[in-house]
Amino acid sequence: MSVETRIKRVTAPQIAERKGATPIVALTAYTAPMAAMVDAHADLILVGDSLGMVIHGLPSTVGVTTEMMILHGQAVMRGSQRAMVVVDMPFGSYEESPGQAFRNAARIMAETGCGAVKLEGGSRMAPTVRFLTERGIPVMGHVGLLPQATHTLGGFKTQGRDTDSWARHIQDAVDVAEAGAFSIVVEGVVEPLAVRMTEAVTVPTIGIGASARCDGQILVLDDMLGLSARVPRFVHKFADLGRNADEAIAAYAAAVRDRKFPAEENVYR
Repeated sequence: MSVETRIKRVTAPQIAERKGATPIVALTAYTAPMAAMVDAHADLILVGDSLGMVIHGLPSTVGVTTEMMILHGQAVMRGSQRAMVVVDMPFGSYEESPGQAFRNAARIMAETGCGAVKLEGGSRMAPTVRFLTERGIPVMGHVGLLPQATHTLGGFKTQGRDTDSWARHIQDAVDVAEAGAFSIVVEGVVEPLAVRMTEAVTVPTIGIGASARCDGQILVLDDMLGLSARVPRFVHKFADLGRNADEAIAAYAAAVRDRKFPAEENVYR
């Protein structure tokens, strides 16, 4: 009789235990095939609302819906086995009240099977984070630059250039951690502020455009693979698949026009 070995996923408590330990590896993924590739190497996969821009061509994350997040969350869960999957709560799905946040978070978790949700906001969202975690929903926080608030921020602007704002950003992180978040994304802040924020909280910080001294790092997968036309300064391209894809598509087009494809080995006899 064969015995099936079930692969256990990384959990929120296991991520929380990584504070000050081996850095947490996190990447975004939006489809099953990409999730399968990331799963072999990452501790955490974020189904980010960045899918609105990366996959759907939206100008920002504001137009992303809960239904879109669930659809992509289901795909990523099917494509992965080991990494913890966290799904972003989109704009408008949690800000109104803790009750609204709970209903939408519960739906996302129930319909995708993901391990946690992520929501943006510092001290003002701490009561919502507490409301969710007390009711059994693991929450990843997100402070610093908040992509869903770019209309009020005036764009994607680095936070913390004015040291007078540091105390507020640090307090945001502390309040979210104390409310029960198992980890916190720190995005788009100056490096010394990111270090201060990491030192101030008892849960892991996961940096993006922050500091190597955060407890982990996350990037948008398409950005680091060189598939995005434009990327922020903080992104390092670990590959240039966009150029390779362009060359491959051009070669295919030429082969079709020259009637060299399909060749003998590509047709049925």
